[in-house]
Amino acid sequence: MGFADVARELLLVAPADFVAERTARQRAVRKDDRALATAIGGLRKPAPAAWVIDLLAHEGALDEAVDLGPAIRQAQADADPAVIRKLRRQRAGVVDALTQAGADLASDAGHPVTPAVLDQVRATIEAAMADPHAGAAVRSGLLVRALESAGFDDVDLDEALADPDAVPDAWSGSGAAPIPITEGRRAAGTTRASRKPDREPDRKPDSEPDRTPDREPERKPDRKPDREPGREPDREPDPAAERRAAREAETAARTESRDADAALDAAEDALATAEARRTDLERQLAEATAEVTRLEHARDDAETTSDRARELLAAAQHHRREVGR
Repeated sequence: MGFADVARELLLVAPADFVAERTARQRAVRKDDRALATAIGGLRKPAPAAWVIDLLAHEGALDEAVDLGPAIRQAQADADPAVIRKLRRQRAGVVDALTQAGADLASDAGHPVTPAVLDQVRATIEAAMADPHAGAAVRSGLLVRALESAGFDDVDLDEALADPDAVPDAWSGSGAAPIPITEGRRAAGTTRASRKPDREPDRKPDSEPDRTPDREPERKPDRKPDREPGREPDREPDPAAERRAAREAETAARTESRDADAALDAAEDALATAEARRTDLERQLAEATAEVTRLEHARDDAETTSDRARELLAAAQHHRREVGR
């Protein structure tokens, strides 16, 4: 069994039991395959939303959602309002049904999830519809973090999969050329508004703009400045800068979340080791207690025997004195 197969099985384990199960699988293969054991030990605990998605992927429940993605993208490209409205209603129904199915699977596994986690599940399913690479990721059963679609940008798949090499291609049904998931996002396409024309508009060489040289331009009345002296003028918001700042903030938050997850995994590993040690000490204590009890019984028996021997000795001595008189 390869690492991807082991990872798929471990990612289905309830989060509360993940670390203990990962440690057990690592120990089970360490003797025969140290490389696999090392890979298993490095497997990240999935975020709750990713765990729910992996449960749905294991059931094959995400196919309809991913299959709906190309139709939605085509309708948007065709700018057909009627088709777009119809597909959006269908998408909303599919996402709602899958989110509820994921909540049921989590409850059946003994680990109900919060509404906030279900919101992340919903966002991940929508991302799978929006981007074929995200669709391949969620269907793989190897997801370790939630996904999110941000406008025209491709879905960020960095560190989203437990084993990116096991999901080498984008979903073939999208019509996109297969690319390795590890090569990440495709280059983000520019919007129509940001595209520059290839050349300047045609001009007639002899044409000149209308001018009225004998007429001075009309002066506008002086207007008092709207700002205080020394104050910088208000600048128009820069959408590109705002998106860039939002992505940077999201990246920082994701890094902090990953660091927190790593610290949590380390703490859970330490706790599992301490609990195993405590169990061993409790066993040793129980054995020592049983040994003490056994020795106490042996002492009591020896004391009783000693008392009887002294009584017999006293009786024998008394009998000898009586006979000697």
